[in-house]
Amino acid sequence: MSRQILLTLSAGMLVAVFLLANPTWAQKKKDTSALTDKVNQLMDLSAKRPVIKLNGNKFRDFVKSAPRNYSIIVMFTALSASRQCAICKQASDEYHLVANSYRYSQFYSNKLFFAMVDFDEGPDVFQTMKLNTAPVFMHFPAKGKPKKADNMDIQRTGFSSEAVAKWIGERTEMNIRVFRPPNYTGTVALLMLFSLVGGLLYLRRNNLEFLYNKTAWSLIALFFVFAMISGQMWNHIRGPPFVQKTQSGGVSYIHGSSQGQFVLETYFVMVIYGLIVCGMIMLTEAGDSKGDVGKRRILAVVGLALVAFFFSLVLSIFRSKAGGYPYSFLIK
Repeated sequence: MSRQILLTLSAGMLVAVFLLANPTWAQKKKDTSALTDKVNQLMDLSAKRPVIKLNGNKFRDFVKSAPRNYSIIVMFTALSASRQCAICKQASDEYHLVANSYRYSQFYSNKLFFAMVDFDEGPDVFQTMKLNTAPVFMHFPAKGKPKKADNMDIQRTGFSSEAVAKWIGERTEMNIRVFRPPNYTGTVALLMLFSLVGGLLYLRRNNLEFLYNKTAWSLIALFFVFAMISGQMWNHIRGPPFVQKTQSGGVSYIHGSSQGQFVLETYFVMVIYGLIVCGMIMLTEAGDSKGDVGKRRILAVVGLALVAFFFSLVLSIFRSKAGGYPYSFLIK
């Protein structure tokens, strides 16, 4: 009996000596346990909703505090209407689309999580991160502090779900394929258009001379050309924002890079192209017509002014987007 007691005491002393001699082992075991708890909590939260909502305490626990063996993408936003963030809702929808695509992809694991901090729920987080604008997308890597490239440059790339997924792939090597839900708006609109045209043709089936109207077909062709060269198809494919709020609180109507554009910007460009064409038509009419000399002279002057001014304007817009482009005309 005494021998068993001596063996037990000896084993206990050896364990105590081992722990005293290796305090890092105990700390490592504690960190491993804490990390497992954090990952399990994040997995539970992610199972309920792909984008985890964080307040100040949760941000410090899951994002800033060690240990951490996972990457986390955080969107800092201000969704309340009182904050007057015109693009935050659209950016949030695109962000949720990426998170949903990742949640149901084959790459889903406990190595990457998506989170969101709203200003009204975590103003202290914005103060800690020194943020005075929204939305902001940041990547917090598993090891080390975020670098400059871990802050997504939405001024250059935009915040479409495809752009966010590409940026995440660059930072985490996790290639997320975005799956957009089907949108039947275009199909329904096309069917309605065909129905309307078919109805008009049926009602005027006895008088179809308007189909041979060259002016009408010319206008339709011009409108189609203006829509295509101004970037409407690019808008349809990439889904850029209508405008974008700047860091100073203003509104940007022209994208600062040749790799992107805003919807309103394409409308501006389409109108400018239309005015340039009007000027060219006036110049052509002034040269070809045989009417009053004074009217022809006015047409020529107005047409030349339209072409010169708006060509200079569109060249200036291109110059502001393409850094280093050296040429300009009337407007710099």
